[in-house]
Amino acid sequence: MKSITISLRKIKILFLILITTSSIYWLWGKFTSPWGVQKVNFIPSEVETFTQGNLSFSIYRSSNGTNEDIIYHFHGRNLDNTIWNEDTYYTSMIQSHWQKSKIKPPTVVLISYGPEWLLSPKNSKSDSGLLDDFIYNLPFIESKIGEPKNRILVGESMGGLNVLILGLNHPELFSRIASLCPGVYLDSPFSDFDILKEAIKRTGGDPKIALGVYLMAKKYVSNEEEWKKISPIELMKTANIDYPELYLSCGLYDKFGNYEGTEALVNIANTMGVKTHWHPLYAGHCAIDINSLADFLIIK
Repeated sequence: MKSITISLRKIKILFLILITTSSIYWLWGKFTSPWGVQKVNFIPSEVETFTQGNLSFSIYRSSNGTNEDIIYHFHGRNLDNTIWNEDTYYTSMIQSHWQKSKIKPPTVVLISYGPEWLLSPKNSKSDSGLLDDFIYNLPFIESKIGEPKNRILVGESMGGLNVLILGLNHPELFSRIASLCPGVYLDSPFSDFDILKEAIKRTGGDPKIALGVYLMAKKYVSNEEEWKKISPIELMKTANIDYPELYLSCGLYDKFGNYEGTEALVNIANTMGVKTHWHPLYAGHCAIDINSLADFLIIK
């Protein structure tokens, strides 16, 4: 009986130690976690939102007025067409830069087909065809705004890849393309496993992210030929001096392993005579040089 009492006492002591330790750990976590978030001081744009089939788009107009150009913004994965006025996102820093410069910026149209998508032309995959859908809906979008003097593309991450696919497939429609930390790779998702494994090691990409990128690509293309129609590396090989002016940026330690492919794309673009602005950054995924990007998006 005495031994049972001692055992119960030990269990109570261990339980109290566990509760105390857990409480201290929880309190320490709460105390050392960020207490707030840095927000951008800017005047949000006026916004209207429309839908057309699977396409959702929001039109943003500066309260100070706009110029005659249109920026088409394609967002990153798991974002949507509401982020232009997000006061913790880089888009608000772009607006702040314009407002401090006292210039009239373009009208911005933020395009979305959902949290995850690629602008592939119609092929054997059921989810393909968004490139054709966007081009088909372009007159409808511009019926809400008016035909622009210049069309400018900007996108980050997944959106950075999408603006390259769009702009390099239809260079006659666009004046400038700003592609930030885009999903550009030297190897295709149809390469041998050993080649893909070596690419992950060579680029420092996160293996879990690499698997996600691989599966996403396979959702929109089913073979090497279909891949070439959306690969910026392959599309750039047929470019010329009349293609849209390019702005490309990427962080050296991009966890998606995008730096190698983006730098290679810059080199090909220069060889093909495409006017290109390259902004390599000593940073991770989607670090952005706000001032140079904001200036690039204004055509004087």
